[in-house]
Amino acid sequence: MCVNYKPLSHDDIIKYFNVDISEEAEWPKEAYQNYLAPIIRNDQYGEREAITANYGMIPKQHIPFGMKQFSTMNARSETVGKLRSFKTAWDKHQLCLVPMYLFYEPNYENGKHERWAIGMADHSPFAVAGLWRDWKEVDGSFSYSFTQLTINADDHALMNRFHKPGDEKRSLVIIPENDYDSWLDCCEIAA
Repeated sequence: MCVNYKPLSHDDIIKYFNVDISEEAEWPKEAYQNYLAPIIRNDQYGEREAITANYGMIPKQHIPFGMKQFSTMNARSETVGKLRSFKTAWDKHQLCLVPMYLFYEPNYENGKHERWAIGMADHSPFAVAGLWRDWKEVDGSFSYSFTQLTINADDHALMNRFHKPGDEKRSLVIIPENDYDSWLDCCEIAA
């Protein structure tokens, strides 16, 4: 599963997703767990908006003292609606797009971990399916977090080449550009 990726710049979020984002919003050139990164979601009026959010559904600062930290950067599509970490946001249909240039996966074909970058053949930006939630902070303000959805990739010609030998192969869910609004507007999941 993806543990880091290269998010879009301010200019490319505007250009490729037709949405503004505050020029004051900042994020690093690569996103890792608990880093801020841009996401695109629908606002209260059903229009696209871009915000920054913590990469990982449960930010480190919101894990209760003494509880074991665990990764919530990726959510398995098969169980996202069942696991406590994701269920509430899933049930509320808090869907988002995670815009990126590429993501990184570990390849072990040479016997050791090699970091591979995966992106579009034409180097164009793309978005993956995500889920977001809000957090009320101590000062009364709100912050946001997100996770990326993954699917089984054991039979995928490219994505089955990543992760440790013997581990299940997983892949991010890439949303085609013409389906961005369909994903964001999705309000009922077929049973």
